[in-house]
Amino acid sequence: MKLVTKILDKDGTTAVPLTSNEEPTATRSIYSAVDLFAGCGGLGTGLENAGFTTVFVNELDRDAMATYLRNRGHEIGGMRFSENGDLRCHDAHELQGKRLEKLVGDLGDMREVGLHFEQTKLGKMSNLDIVAGGPPCQGYSGIGIRRSYAADKEALPSNRLYARMVKIIDRLRPRVFLFENVRGLLNSRWTRDGTRKIFPDVLAEFRAISGYEVRWSLVYAKDYGVPQNRPRVLLVGIRRDVLEASHLLDKDADPEDAVACGFLPLPTRGYFPDLVDLLGDLVDNSVVDALRSGNFPAGPFETSKYPHKPMNDLQAGFRTPPAWAASRAGMLTEQEYSRHNRDIVEKFDYMLANGGEIPDHARTKKFSQRVLKPRWGNSEPNMTATSLPDDYVHFSQPRILTVREWARLQMFPDWYEFSGKRTTGGIRRAGNPLEGNFDREVPKYTQIGNAVPVGLAEEVGKHFRKILDQAVGTRT
Repeated sequence: MKLVTKILDKDGTTAVPLTSNEEPTATRSIYSAVDLFAGCGGLGTGLENAGFTTVFVNELDRDAMATYLRNRGHEIGGMRFSENGDLRCHDAHELQGKRLEKLVGDLGDMREVGLHFEQTKLGKMSNLDIVAGGPPCQGYSGIGIRRSYAADKEALPSNRLYARMVKIIDRLRPRVFLFENVRGLLNSRWTRDGTRKIFPDVLAEFRAISGYEVRWSLVYAKDYGVPQNRPRVLLVGIRRDVLEASHLLDKDADPEDAVACGFLPLPTRGYFPDLVDLLGDLVDNSVVDALRSGNFPAGPFETSKYPHKPMNDLQAGFRTPPAWAASRAGMLTEQEYSRHNRDIVEKFDYMLANGGEIPDHARTKKFSQRVLKPRWGNSEPNMTATSLPDDYVHFSQPRILTVREWARLQMFPDWYEFSGKRTTGGIRRAGNPLEGNFDREVPKYTQIGNAVPVGLAEEVGKHFRKILDQAVGTRT
């Protein structure tokens, strides 16, 4: 990349102070974000909804990366992000040595970022806003383990990727960093028979990065406007110059709790949407006859046009694409239905008619399916979108949810397109670590289930924006 020079002071020699509200508009035009272990883009989409611009992405799986790129048409550095191979890599282990230095140079050459560094009494700083990422979590997740092969955590290379993230953060020196993972990380141990927990090692690695204060919290997506319980561990590092410049932050409020210290937004309980308000405009009554009769169409069993107009602002918002994706407006994709056999449809019909109770003849020792509630009533969301849709039955039709409905549970907009197979199973999805096979297929349902809920990421991103506005000035 060969754009723009470094940002220097008037005499052409001194780096501009990075905490000054007088910082040149060349470096103030965007909130810049590096998205590591990005998956299909849940965390990145939420940050983008909050006003951040993705300037680099890393993701190992090629289908997930393809999904990410086909939904990133913004221009940066003089061309579309999705078309610039310099602004992405697959394996995070590539981001060291010459490849990491090339990234530093590329971000420095981009007019919108103009990445530069300054050595101060508080340590080395850059004008990059955020590095965020969630290294693969299957090794920590109870769901991932129950559907995978048993292996010690120490044997899974993906469980050490947090250390690579630490190295990248230490080189890029962003104002804020965010590490995200599953609740299981808090209690996971390195070996099945051992006592040493993983999380203290993870926390110690991030706290060893000089010049940052680090706090963490276990948060629940339902407390941030998402119709799922979905607990997540969020670990936040705030650079000390930012900490000193924002009155939203109080590192002394608690030695651990990121919410109490203002590193994360306060939860706002009770404003998650009901599922009928989230998905009601997608309900196509014509598919029920095909499900019950078994007379499926010869071609795709899908709804390709919206069966209803938006019934509320939430549904209208899902249908509104950004300017670069204007051609996707009004399109309904991924509303393809599973061709359930008669026994399954009868079972689902019985469950819908009997408060979710499974008929005796259909009971198994496997994980029980549940009927989703159209309205939560006096309760709260008690479900989590996982890598499989089979656990849940639609609230009004005898079927599991479609890819598009699964995506809405994660608050992905309807213009968001997914790459790869619709679903898969067995060893193709789980791999076999016991035999050294760490390759995993990541079909659409799995991509979505592995993602950070977009709504949660957006609320976190908005909070980071407020902090950065106070610390270094509002972007133009």
